[in-house]
Amino acid sequence: MHVKMLMGVIAFGVALIIFAAISSSGKVDPRFTISYSEFIHKVNEQQVTKVFMDGNTIYGMGHNNEPFRTDAPDDPGLMADLLNNNVEVTAAPTEKQSFLSSVFISWLPFIVLIGVWVYFMRRNQQGGGGGGGAFKFGKAKAKTFEAGQVKIKFSDVAGVEEAKEEVGEIVDFLKDASHFTRVGGRIPRGILMVGSPGTGKTLLAKAIAGEAAVPFFSISGSDFVEMFVGVGASRVRDLFVEAKKQAPCIVFIDEIDAVGRKRGAGIGGGNDEREQTLNQLLVEMDGFEGNEGIVVIAATNRPDVLDNALLRPGRFDRQVTVPLPDIRGREQILKVHMRKVPCAEEIDAVSLARGTPGFSGADLANLVNEAALFAARVRRAVVINDDFEKAKDKIMMGAERRSMVMSDQEKELTAYHEAGHAIVGLSVPEHDPVHKVSIIPRGRALGVTMYLPEQDRLSYSKRRLESQLSSLYGGRLAEEIIFGEDSVTTGASNDIQRATELATNMVKKWGLSSVVGPLALTEEEGAGYLGQSQSDKSVSASTAEKIDSEIKALIESNYNRAKSILEEKIEILHTMAKALIEYETIDRNQVEQMMRGEPPSPPSDYSEPGDTPPPSTPDEKKDDDKEYSPA
Repeated sequence: MHVKMLMGVIAFGVALIIFAAISSSGKVDPRFTISYSEFIHKVNEQQVTKVFMDGNTIYGMGHNNEPFRTDAPDDPGLMADLLNNNVEVTAAPTEKQSFLSSVFISWLPFIVLIGVWVYFMRRNQQGGGGGGGAFKFGKAKAKTFEAGQVKIKFSDVAGVEEAKEEVGEIVDFLKDASHFTRVGGRIPRGILMVGSPGTGKTLLAKAIAGEAAVPFFSISGSDFVEMFVGVGASRVRDLFVEAKKQAPCIVFIDEIDAVGRKRGAGIGGGNDEREQTLNQLLVEMDGFEGNEGIVVIAATNRPDVLDNALLRPGRFDRQVTVPLPDIRGREQILKVHMRKVPCAEEIDAVSLARGTPGFSGADLANLVNEAALFAARVRRAVVINDDFEKAKDKIMMGAERRSMVMSDQEKELTAYHEAGHAIVGLSVPEHDPVHKVSIIPRGRALGVTMYLPEQDRLSYSKRRLESQLSSLYGGRLAEEIIFGEDSVTTGASNDIQRATELATNMVKKWGLSSVVGPLALTEEEGAGYLGQSQSDKSVSASTAEKIDSEIKALIESNYNRAKSILEEKIEILHTMAKALIEYETIDRNQVEQMMRGEPPSPPSDYSEPGDTPPPSTPDEKKDDDKEYSPA
């Protein structure tokens, strides 16, 4: 191809040189151009000695050696006139196109089209463009890791000890199955890992492959489903064909609920593409042809939507729950992640774990990373407690908005609002202690009151729930008592929403109402698993009236209790609001001093051992106390 281009350039250059030589001889000088009729007259007068014919252009020489040129029309008698008048005639050779050139020129458009078609065909076959080729739709998109390529071990997974024990024998089986088969045992075909997002399901699957040192195929459930019918089933077949070649191995399907949903609800009935994909997966896992040596590990946080045929023994033989870590698990997870960053000796993983109830493994990893970023911003070589404190505040409440300008009136109102939450929370029984109160705007909130649970709780008493109801209304009541009913703001909208939801669950879900009784009057959608919504059961009009009346009574009784507490401790309310206006943030020690009637000491350090639970989502501008609620 390059040789042909070079030859073409050379030929064009030679033609230019010849044309320049002719031009330099004077033949094309416009001063010597004459008309054709004048040329014929000179020929007939025998004033022309010789001519050179180049197509329709005639270059000639007169008796006095003066050159001339003219453009000749199609004149059949011209040659006879020249010869009769003794004119020497020469002519340029006629270019005759070769057979190959004529064929090439005539077929050039077809050759170009064929070349473009072949290029795109090869591109599709090679999977060009990053999305896979047109002829590879049926190929599985699984990422393949060879034996020993996965470096993650069980030591890198912390906080899920029970889950590691459940999957530990899978590793033993993949390493040496003889002591299992000796007693008639067989390797489980599938393991379904269930847990909230961020609890480490994918990491645990990688650790199994790393410990067993076997090939590892990783694919997402959504990678099976395409807009073309039959592609998903083809990809499932291709995945297991490749896995059989490298057995024993592990096939990991993340978010399997994308393809494993219950059949019969999709558009098109049994011909739905997702259902065909699921049917093929069922056959591959436990069909007529066995898949010995292939362990399928799947992860989901929606086990309630999976098809029953997928969950039966023989396909997913066991379900492993990967829960949120407890305080011991959080400590282990923090130690794993803290090994990756230089931390000061003063940092205590136990204290950090105690102050992060409800955090998942991903949350804790993000906490350590944010603390490291805070240290890097000030060019500090090690991460200190203050960095972790700032990181937790940022994760839970959002970044500080110190550039936001608050008027003195709004700052005072926010201070009383947050002080009301803190005082009521410390005055009711079984309530989590106050950790920090701040009127620094963060995210969408103008202020926050943070409570620190003393331990992880799995159940809540009626007394504790009613205490939460009282503290939720503390902010609104403080505004009402100090500024009057007409000055109450929208800042308590999220507090009211949470309190209403909590009271509703107490009556309709948890059976904590003596009037309605221990009845479950909500119907869970899809088993209500992992935070799904719920809908009401059909109840009679009289029962619905009782439910509404009891919910209102619960809220009113705790509303009045909170009001009595604030009216009784009005001096403490003034003192705490004044301290918030002066310091903007007060800690637990200062709050306890004011609750004892003592003046608060100036804050020595923003950082305090212990931490805060995850906040509720702010609704309007002064959403505040971030306490735990099972609502």
